[in-house]
Amino acid sequence: MLRFYLFLGRRCPSLPKKSVSNMASTLAIVVSLSLLMYLAYRGITVLLLAPLMAALAVLLSGEISLYLPIYTDTFMKALGNYAIQFLPIFLLGALFGQLMADSGAAHAISRWIVARLGDRHAIVTVVLACGVLTYGGVSLFVVAFAIYPIATDLFRTANIPKRLIPATIALGSFTFTMTALPGTPAIQNAIPIPYYGTNVFAAPGLGLIAAAIMLLGGLWWLRGRAAAARLAGEGYGKHEDDTGISAVEGADSAALSHMPLFLALLPLILVIAVNALFTYLVFPRTDMSFIIERFPHLAPEKVIGLWALIIALAAACATLVVSRLGRWSDLRDTVNKGVFGFMLPLFNTASEVGYGAVIAGLAGFAIIRDAVLNVTPGNPLISEAIAMNVLAGITGSSSGGLSIALQTLGPDYLRMAQEAGISPELMHRVAVLAAGGFDTLPHCGAIITLLAICKLTHRQSYLNIAAVTMAAPMLALVAVIALGTAFGSF
Repeated sequence: MLRFYLFLGRRCPSLPKKSVSNMASTLAIVVSLSLLMYLAYRGITVLLLAPLMAALAVLLSGEISLYLPIYTDTFMKALGNYAIQFLPIFLLGALFGQLMADSGAAHAISRWIVARLGDRHAIVTVVLACGVLTYGGVSLFVVAFAIYPIATDLFRTANIPKRLIPATIALGSFTFTMTALPGTPAIQNAIPIPYYGTNVFAAPGLGLIAAAIMLLGGLWWLRGRAAAARLAGEGYGKHEDDTGISAVEGADSAALSHMPLFLALLPLILVIAVNALFTYLVFPRTDMSFIIERFPHLAPEKVIGLWALIIALAAACATLVVSRLGRWSDLRDTVNKGVFGFMLPLFNTASEVGYGAVIAGLAGFAIIRDAVLNVTPGNPLISEAIAMNVLAGITGSSSGGLSIALQTLGPDYLRMAQEAGISPELMHRVAVLAAGGFDTLPHCGAIITLLAICKLTHRQSYLNIAAVTMAAPMLALVAVIALGTAFGSF
């Protein structure tokens, strides 16, 4: 491939050799990214794909002799830096989700919502149950396992097609609580903090508007599909494989039956309240000079958002453990499962960041970077939204795409925002919303897992998933960019 471009350069003297080399490098990046997306869709782990596809990009760029130093000094350094920075968030988030599941808190909250709304509002009930749990910090995978049995009961009673269950769970778990609601502890909402010096409550008013658009748009779509199915005479359908999935795997039956609602809600309230307390009261009123003296290279304003989230998740985990002492079926096993459960998501994302760092070091990336940055030179919000969407779509991961984009373009976007007088808080919210747009393409691991839990196929359910996780979030993103451009961050 490189020889072809060098040949082209010899036949076209007007085309500089450097330009030919850059074109080859750009094509190498496109080929590498395309293969990464395709092979991830085929189910190959990104832990293996990321270094292999990085090596392929380097090979096709004609720099394969440099790959080993690139691997050790670029790929592994970027992977390690990301793991160091976000390890406590992933670890505490996974542990909190497991504690919520095995204590019976997740089950208690979801059943309470079901009791209040009932099967007459089955779709709204499932969406709200998922939303409450994920906004409180419970892993979307834990939520999917916990809510699926409840959803099957509700949808069967209401005679709503089972094929709509994955989209209903996805709306409550993968959209407004992940990217829009102020203070959400989702990892996506934490990733921009060190790049923009913001916190998880960035642009709260715009976040609430975006959340409303996603929620109402998604509910409008799902209720419309349910009504159309009803008119067509389509009911829940016959599904012989609905049995055998526990609502909360490993949870003690007594805990499931007797977990008081207040105790179930308390950890979720603490995640938001403690986070806000330290973000807006404790840290801003603390003299950080002693920290700067001891750690001169540390910028406290860029990490206090992460510190606040760490403290909030730790407080919620401790509260769950203490409040249920004497009622755990096996606390040690719950803690071990939670702690071990964080490793794969963390290193999957960190590997994608390492891949992005290698790609960013290739000559062809400068062409892609300049093209993206110059889409709308006067409004970096649009450029940022495009970059996040593209990379999230390619990797099939909102956190992976967001991490790669900010790792490579974050400083440029911050500079452009400052030059254009745009608030970093607005840049933060747009980045997170955009990462939640095309991340749910068919090769997305979360979508594949959700369909496996529901025992349905892409053909049966993916169109409705796409409508609520891509179309509605894109409308919300456009609205936030328009409002932010006109009125600034609020």
